[in-house]
Amino acid sequence: MATSAALPPELAQHAGYARVFRPGHLTFGFIAPLESYPDTVGPTLSDHVEMARKVDEADFSAIWLRDVPFYDPNFGDVGQVLDPLAYAGFLAAVTRRVAIGTAGIVLPLRDPLIVAKQAASVDQLLGGRFLMGLATGDRPVEYPAFGVDFDNRAERFRDALGIIRAVTEQHWPVHASRFYGELTGGLEMVPKLAATRLPTIIIGHAGQTHEWTAQHSDGIISYIANPQRIPAILDQWRAACPPGVFTPYGYGTMFDLDRDPNAPLQPGRVLRAGRNALRELWLRQQEQGVSHVALHFKPQRRPAAEVIDELGEHLLPLFPSHAPGASA
Repeated sequence: MATSAALPPELAQHAGYARVFRPGHLTFGFIAPLESYPDTVGPTLSDHVEMARKVDEADFSAIWLRDVPFYDPNFGDVGQVLDPLAYAGFLAAVTRRVAIGTAGIVLPLRDPLIVAKQAASVDQLLGGRFLMGLATGDRPVEYPAFGVDFDNRAERFRDALGIIRAVTEQHWPVHASRFYGELTGGLEMVPKLAATRLPTIIIGHAGQTHEWTAQHSDGIISYIANPQRIPAILDQWRAACPPGVFTPYGYGTMFDLDRDPNAPLQPGRVLRAGRNALRELWLRQQEQGVSHVALHFKPQRRPAAEVIDELGEHLLPLFPSHAPGASA
């Protein structure tokens, strides 16, 4: 059953967060690149501006940008290739309403002060449409290249998030850190955020418990391959969340929209079906309490433009994005 908790006031007025997350409602976004591509070859990005504008104009809620520093042949996926924070700044100039999120910055591999500076800059360029999704990464081979210990990544993640929160939410912050530098109150981060604070979404699990995530973030987007697991996952998530506080759950998934609108759901790692079966699945998941679904075009057999148009015409009216401050 969907939660009856309300959005905190500072998030209800946040242009990006309130567009994507609202109690009792399901919204949709896309994981860039907005095209299909094979495992061993990266995306072309040939129409990425046109596709981003199409998603924006169709009124989908979000575009999510992955953080894949290197191509690992054993992993087989280079993501959207571009650095997510640089790309988010570019997308600020070609979109007007859609939220832009990272899914997610591999925080233990980055300096948290630089992440905070980049995030605040992007948030200003987007007019408050930025959502900071953070992760610990799923490619251990990257850690030696950065000279960072893989085994303590969960602890480094928590430490780094504390620094980001301090410099983006406090004036002249004083903050002690185990793995990074010390803030002694003599420095002020610029620019400031466009809103009162930067929403933080945990991507995957980042090595943390549900209880820690529910207490220290503004939501979670996990990865699933089997929609039948959703009720059990939601039960675990709600049990970890403080009562009366809306802390949304969403998921990302590989996606392939069948040309036949009546094609049934097919088992496997890819969410593959026609729009009618998907409509029933997502209406059911909305009732169960899923807040957001991020669709990944990688295995898509049809042109992205066709898929965006079909979803926008037939399914988006049932699952609209929301403007900040809109009444329930």
